Parts: sequence; C-alpha cells; structure tokens
Amino acid sequence: MFAITSIGFPLFALLLVPLWYRTAPARRWCVMLAASGVFYLSIDPPGLPLLAAATAVVWLAAKRLNPEPAGRAKPRFWLAVGLAAALGPLLALKYSGVVYAPFRGLWQPLGLAYFSLQLISYLVDVYRGQIGPEPRYSRLLCYAACFLSITQGPFSRYDQLMPQLAAPTAFVPARFYSGVQRMAWGYFKKLAVADRASVVVAAVFAAPADFDRSQLLFVMALYVLQLYADFSGYTDIVLGTGEMLGLQLPENFRQPFFAVSIKDFWQRWHISLSAWLRDYVYIPLGGNRRGRLRKYGNLLVTFLVSGAWHAGMLTYLVWGALHGVFQIVGDATAGLRGSVVRRFGWERSRLRRAFRCLFVFFLVSVAFVFFRAPDLAAACRFLQGILCSPGHAVFSEYWRIGLISRLDLLLLLTGVAIVLAVELIHAKGVSLRRWVAARPRPVRWMLYEGAIFTFLLMGQFLSGGSFLYARF
Repeated sequence: MFAITSIGFPLFALLLVPLWYRTAPARRWCVMLAASGVFYLSIDPPGLPLLAAATAVVWLAAKRLNPEPAGRAKPRFWLAVGLAAALGPLLALKYSGVVYAPFRGLWQPLGLAYFSLQLISYLVDVYRGQIGPEPRYSRLLCYAACFLSITQGPFSRYDQLMPQLAAPTAFVPARFYSGVQRMAWGYFKKLAVADRASVVVAAVFAAPADFDRSQLLFVMALYVLQLYADFSGYTDIVLGTGEMLGLQLPENFRQPFFAVSIKDFWQRWHISLSAWLRDYVYIPLGGNRRGRLRKYGNLLVTFLVSGAWHAGMLTYLVWGALHGVFQIVGDATAGLRGSVVRRFGWERSRLRRAFRCLFVFFLVSVAFVFFRAPDLAAACRFLQGILCSPGHAVFSEYWRIGLISRLDLLLLLTGVAIVLAVELIHAKGVSLRRWVAARPRPVRWMLYEGAIFTFLLMGQFLSGGSFLYARF
C-alpha cells in the first residue's frame, strides 16, 4: 500500500509532515517509529516480528558492552551474541540456498540486508566505545526500522540519525518545497528512465545471441544507466522525504559517471555502503597499514564481501572481484601513469579526463554484466557476443531491442540525456533546485509546468516495476 513506487507513498509522506511538526521534538522518534511500523506492515507484515526480535537481541547484547574497569577485557561473548542476531537471519534466509539447493528462494523479509548491517554498525560502535548503549529498546527499533532507509538504504549511523529526530527543527516552507522537488526528480528517474530502459535491458539479457555487437554494447551501457536512475531515483525520493521533515540523511550518489578511477567511482556510487565496508570490514582487516600486499588482499576481500552481501550467487562474487582487481591494478600503476602524464604535460588536459571517465564507465559496465546476468554462463555469452557478433544495427532496428516505435527510442534517449545533463550541471557545483528557487515567480512556475508536462509525457506509470535494489 505504501511501497515507494505506489501513489500511496507521497500521500503517506504528506500526511506525516504536519504530524511531525506538531509533535514535540523529544517525542518525534515515537512518530518515526509508528510511521515505520505502518510502512513495514503495509508491505511485509510477517517480516516485522523478525526485525523486532533481531533488534531485541542486539539491544540486550549492547547493554552488556559497557566499558569495563581498567585491566579487564570487554565481554566479547555478548558481541558475538549480538552479531549472531544481526547476521543470523541474513545468513539463514539469504545464503542457505547456496549450501542446500532446496532452500533457494526462501522468503526474505523487507530490508533484511539493510537492517542487518545497521544493527551491526550500532553494536560495533558500542563495543568500540564510540557511542553508549541505547537504554530504550523502542528507540533502537526506531533506528533499525526507519522507513527512510529500511528498503534500500542509505545506511545511517545511530549517532547520525537518532539525534536529528530530537532536534528542535521548525517547519520551513522553502525546505519543504525543496524536498518535494527532490522527490519528483527521483520519480522522474525511476518512471521515465529506469522503467523504460528496463524493457530494453530485459529483452537483450534474455537472449543475447539474438543481437549484434552494437546492440549488446548499447544495452551493456544502458543497464548501468538504468541501475543508476533506479537506485539514485529511490535515494532522491527518501532524501527528499527526509528533507521535508528537516532530516539530513547521508548522500548515496555523487555524479558517479564522472569518476576518473574505480576508487573514485566507489567514492561516488552507493557511498553509504562503501563507507560501511571501509569502517567495518576494510579497516578491521588492517586497511593499508600493513604493507602493499596486505592492502591489496584487504581490498579484494572487502569487494568480495560487497558482492556476497548483494546475493549468494557466483555472479555477484565475480562482480565484486572484478572491482577489487580493477582498483588494485589502478593503485599499482598509479606511479607509472603519473610519470607519463607529467612527461607529456597532460595534468590539466580535459581530453585526458574525459577519456579516463569513459574508460572507468566501460570497466564498470563490463563488471555489471555479471551483476545483471542470471548466471556466469549467461554473462560470458553476453560478453562473447560483444567480441564475436557482427553488425551495427542498434538504432536502425530499434524494435528488436524491446521497443515498438521510434517514439519509444526517442523518449528513452531523451530521458537518459536529461539525467546526464543534470549530473553534469551538478558536477559543475550548480544546484538546480537553488537556481530555480532564485528565479522570479513567473519563471519558476513556467519551469514547474514544463517539468510536469515532461514527466507526464515520458513516465511509464503502469509498469508496476519495483526498485532493483529492493531485492538485496
């Protein structure tokens, strides 16, 4: 009923705003807990008891991780108990099918992979002494079940989110309108770009042998753009909702297609997951403190964990391994590349930067073939088709890639161009929302009406597609 792709969610958010600001700041976490409960129950009622039980065990374990007197070790037993409670459902429901085939396709509660990692971050932060244990179970449940992150993130840290719920923020119309605009932009990305692109991507990945090289290359790039429009569109919707409530949630994307290296890409793509993996996997493994070889091993393990977190399938491990290898090779050759660049005076070359962005996009696109393909054999067939299939008919035979008219192709390409143009403007340091807000009222309303018309023209409102990352 209140799924973010449904018409019910904007209404849910609009009804929540007046209730939020009419509630005393000290009690707003109760409103968030109630809203999150309604949101969760409307989508996956059986999952809520599991979330509540895992949170209860983590809460009890964290209360026993208070700093011990000098000379005594912290009770690692309770850390293990809490980690087992947070990871147990994830391992049992998501990965048991890898070990025992009949368990494949087991029910997975909403947000399983997300609330598991958030509970782990809370527990580990308490164990490290970075935050104190939460005395009230209901407040920890509010954090774990927060509807702004339970579906697809972004991952929030306990000490970042919970204090904001009690902040004495007042309703600010300009902030509210800005949040609505960000939500609308997220829905445009999802409905006008991602859902339209999904038709093409699904058709080609279902039978890659039926398509020529240009069509496969086109769809390989299009899938990355589809995934970005889908995932960042969701993020814009929930961050816009948070902005309406006066909450500042972590940014999850920062113009990833302008990355000049794989390391730079992961500082721009799914930023909150990258930060979680850095703080709770890479650094505990030793980070870069124990020599170059150990650093590269830690990087590879971290990316393998990232792949395994997405799904218990070999394709995701290959996807993670490729990103790890790409980053290791990039780091190992940085000195050589730097000396060549300095020798030829290319430090400030725009052409060089553009080439690096395109090269990184190509590497990312190749890796995402494994992310999208149902198995390794299908991924290899797709890449083999790029290398071996002749022909260049991607635009002349558009109907063969799932489209039915030239208008469909035009709308798809226009949507992609709009998203990339906005990304370029933001990369230049210009905020379109602030720019629009600074225009005279007649200009603003003209822009709003143009945006609404474009959205209604290009949106796929009856597609009924869920967000891609919701299945993780």
